[in-house]
Amino acid sequence: MTAAPSVAAPATAAAPDAVAARVRGLRKTFGATVAVDDVDLDVPAGAVLGMLGPNGSGKTTLIRMLLGLTRPTAGTVELLGHAGDDLTAALPDVGALVEGPGFHPFLSGRDNLLRAATAEPRLDGDLRGPVDAALERVGLADAARRRYRGYSLGMKQRLGLAAALLVPRRLVVLDEPTNGLDPAGTRDVRRVVAELRDAGATVLLSSHLLAEVEAVCTHVAVLQTGTLLVSGELRALLEADAGGLVVSTPDVDDAILALREAGAPSYRAEGGVAVPPGALEAPEIVAALVGAGVAVWEVHRRRAHLEELFARLTEEDA
Repeated sequence: MTAAPSVAAPATAAAPDAVAARVRGLRKTFGATVAVDDVDLDVPAGAVLGMLGPNGSGKTTLIRMLLGLTRPTAGTVELLGHAGDDLTAALPDVGALVEGPGFHPFLSGRDNLLRAATAEPRLDGDLRGPVDAALERVGLADAARRRYRGYSLGMKQRLGLAAALLVPRRLVVLDEPTNGLDPAGTRDVRRVVAELRDAGATVLLSSHLLAEVEAVCTHVAVLQTGTLLVSGELRALLEADAGGLVVSTPDVDDAILALREAGAPSYRAEGGVAVPPGALEAPEIVAALVGAGVAVWEVHRRRAHLEELFARLTEEDA
């Protein structure tokens, strides 16, 4: 009988106030080019942190330094409680997909994954079970025996994700994980990220797709030209950037005029008018509109979106 695969469980989950990764004063230069400039960042344990920034903002360089793939010019890195020369001790608990997957083109997807599994210190015995489970998880079971060179870009991304998920991880790092994926593949990545979080893992992903980050992430960090502009809990950042009211009404022009006369500036918004925070409270705004004969269908607080926050931060920095 074939021996069943043995998978060592990851280390015990960290305390709620612990961090999975921390960098302080992190800097990386390539000649005269500053790729990352004096970054301080905490990745809370159990969080899904989205690292945002335009191309060339330093996201991948920061990730490579965090994983020990690139040596910092200055600063310190802590990964799952390990730092300095001890950083590699954390790597068995880390799954990563950085700068696209690299596999042997003439081997099948399954054979490539079997080779990757032999390097996993937490796997022994029959490796086929974990490999097949990972292929099924990322939707590649039907294409497992096809040669890697015949894979599409999205399929190659899926195989790289499968390699990162061969064993349970405390931290999973995904650099542009939805690159080349169709909408169904993007939904699969979103599902996998949710499953990882539910299992207690920490996920760090970089992306330029703001809607996807807003859908799956609990925390964000925004980089611009190697500088960290802001980081923190996504909900708190959006609430801080929100404010004012949105009034749904068919009488937009009359509503703007009535609010101006009442001392509340406003402007056109989708489905009605937006009223920035000011001297009037919500009941006074509604009373002014109703008193002027303006039909009011709905009034709600304006909620900021990540796209607005990102655009404001990067434009202010520029």
